[in-house]
Amino acid sequence: MTRPRRGPSKITSTPPRSSGERVELAGIIAADWLRHALSARPSDRARAEAAVTGLYRRLGEPAPDFVWVPSPAAARPVLLDAPHRFRPPRLRGTQAPRRPTDWPLVSRLANLVADLRDRLDERTGTAIAWQSWYGTTAPRTMTVPEALAAGSPVRDVVDAVGRHPLRTTVDDAVRAPIRAELMRTEGEAAALTWYGQHDAAWIAHYDIRARVGLATYAHDDVAHLGLWAELARSTGWWWPGQGVCVMSERPAEIHTESQPGALHGELRLHRDDAPAVRYADGAAVHVLHGAHVPEWVLTDPTPERIHAEPNVEVRRSAIERIGWARYIGRAGLRLVSSAPDPGNPDSELQLYDVPLALWGRPTRLLLAVNGSVEPDGHRRRYGLSVPAHFDDPVAAAGWSYGLSGEHYAQLLRRT
Repeated sequence: MTRPRRGPSKITSTPPRSSGERVELAGIIAADWLRHALSARPSDRARAEAAVTGLYRRLGEPAPDFVWVPSPAAARPVLLDAPHRFRPPRLRGTQAPRRPTDWPLVSRLANLVADLRDRLDERTGTAIAWQSWYGTTAPRTMTVPEALAAGSPVRDVVDAVGRHPLRTTVDDAVRAPIRAELMRTEGEAAALTWYGQHDAAWIAHYDIRARVGLATYAHDDVAHLGLWAELARSTGWWWPGQGVCVMSERPAEIHTESQPGALHGELRLHRDDAPAVRYADGAAVHVLHGAHVPEWVLTDPTPERIHAEPNVEVRRSAIERIGWARYIGRAGLRLVSSAPDPGNPDSELQLYDVPLALWGRPTRLLLAVNGSVEPDGHRRRYGLSVPAHFDDPVAAAGWSYGLSGEHYAQLLRRT
């Protein structure tokens, strides 16, 4: 189970003065938000319902009835059974009510929070500094002392230790696979989902900026942001409807590991003997080293299932689950040739012929060893699909880097 990098007990009311103090405080606050985002405790229903009621009141609506479900998957049938209450947020132009006050509740709520974020962006400077955030990656690729010594703006370093790791961990590595697995909407109009604990990244960004002294907000915006913060700290995903709100409990288990090369505490989902995310009703998400996979990859990764799988990441994960040597033997691949890897001393390149019937196309498999060391200290063996005309594994390895075999052979070390 994930543990916070540092505990919230270090947060004090003393305003930070130096750049170093601001960045340190930002990291502590971010760790506290990450703890909430990865919480596997039961929801605090009273706090969550009070926060939702506060948001409804801002829309001029009475408190809704609340329906609690054990997981996002359990919410889907409830939403689909009441389409008049949970209308999709997208309004068709000619059919959309002219006045925003006549829009469906969920659309008005989306408009409400969008306006809030616009105002907060103006106070934090995010709206005019997007080029800095999206264009300047330097602080994210350096340690804090390196970034400060290099003269990076403290705002960018604060974002590097706060906003960036929360986004990559919570939004990309945790929320995305849960949604893909548990909220599939084939052929169905999707109600707008709010993510509770998994909205932590955007809420934390504004919270951190204010608490380290880099922004001040209007009093009413502080109160409004506080409602979203309360939801992120107290519950899982939720779906606002007309007169009723569906609330999901948080996961019962969530398992993570550090992302490769993480400098600021970035995490990804991982568990190799059970679901990485499991809800109390059994709804589950299987993830291996950040790769979202079906359950069979963990329980029964046969060559037949691997060959029928269209997703290359799933195939790779399943093969690594079996082990490359065992997979090659069971799949009946024929070794074409092998050679020392010029870009990775002490490692060997192996080129295998793949029968056309297996992968459905003429191709060959190049088996290589990663030039970089994994977080566990090992080098990972991996396979690449290369054109079927290659007979030389060095030339095939060069092709994968956009190089000729001759140029690849001159590399000192690849990564």
